[in-house]
Amino acid sequence: MVATNLSQKLYFLLCYCLLTLTSRSALAFSFSNLSRFPRSLSAPSTLQAQASSASPMAGRAKIALIGAGAIGSTLAHLTGLKELGDVVLFDVVPDMPKGKALDLMQSGSVEGFDSHMEGANDYSQIKDADVVIVTAGVPRKPGMSRDDLLAINAKIIRQVADGIKTYAPNAFVICITNPLDAMVQLLQQHSGLPANKVVGMAGVLDSARFRYFIAEKLKVSVEDVQALVMGGHGDTMVALPRYSTVSGINLPDMVKMGWLTQEELDALVKRTAVGGGEIVNYLKTGSAFYAPASSAISMAEAYLKDKRRLLPCAAYCTGEYGVQNTYVGVPVVIGKNGVEKIVELQLTAEEKAAFAKSVAAVKELVAATPKQANL
Repeated sequence: MVATNLSQKLYFLLCYCLLTLTSRSALAFSFSNLSRFPRSLSAPSTLQAQASSASPMAGRAKIALIGAGAIGSTLAHLTGLKELGDVVLFDVVPDMPKGKALDLMQSGSVEGFDSHMEGANDYSQIKDADVVIVTAGVPRKPGMSRDDLLAINAKIIRQVADGIKTYAPNAFVICITNPLDAMVQLLQQHSGLPANKVVGMAGVLDSARFRYFIAEKLKVSVEDVQALVMGGHGDTMVALPRYSTVSGINLPDMVKMGWLTQEELDALVKRTAVGGGEIVNYLKTGSAFYAPASSAISMAEAYLKDKRRLLPCAAYCTGEYGVQNTYVGVPVVIGKNGVEKIVELQLTAEEKAAFAKSVAAVKELVAATPKQANL
């Protein structure tokens, strides 16, 4: 009986010791881990003060979209989805951009992005933007060429240039407004921004259309197709089959291999040149907006992330390809400094002639701009 009582006492004593040790270890662990947390977490008032003083755009790129129409709205949505930065959606129509910005931010609740969207009717709200994408202007309608928009859109671009010059002189500026080559030249000249920081979107778009037509014809993934289009953003644009490939195989070789005929390839080239007009004829009341927006976003992303992507776009040439002081579509490298290099390809005599014809058309359009716009 004595042995039994002694065993029970020893058992309870052992349990007490174990419980004491466990409690002390847990307490020590809690305090040692608590000391690892930032002081701000143990002082809610400090954290609240930091939060209240922080701007909703602090630490993020600021992207100003001039024109809140179909392209501008799509640009804003893509910016949010890619989380490239915060957006100021500007338009001259009262309150409209505010409504679109609110709608876009509410879509972020579903899509899972936190980009801040702000609607604006005053250019002061684009102050210190890192990137400005210009879509302001009248879109094409059936039967119109891009050149038909020259007079009215030139006046709009001049106003836009004033706003950028005043409030965002250090921005990388991408122009989408048609007629593209003339408008980007006017925008750069009137704003006075460095030529390497002002570009036109067209080449990426025209090349994207050529890529799609090639993939559709050959029944291959567009992912495996690369295409290149140079020259002006109009009917004289120059698609380059020799520099367009399917998994590294250029199109002339694809013709030799029997994947398509030369006549079929020529038809794809022609369709690319009128690709925008084809969409205008279907839409009746407007022009393309999904592909143009995607194209501009790829350029903005290359700049913001210093990706140094080789992309075709309307860039200011100072002797490259024999072109002096003119914006025209050429392959360029886009990085943190804007246009960092113009890539000069070795062109055949036929390609050079086509490119020269396109440049001549661009220069004619640029020369007509001041007269038609009464500038």
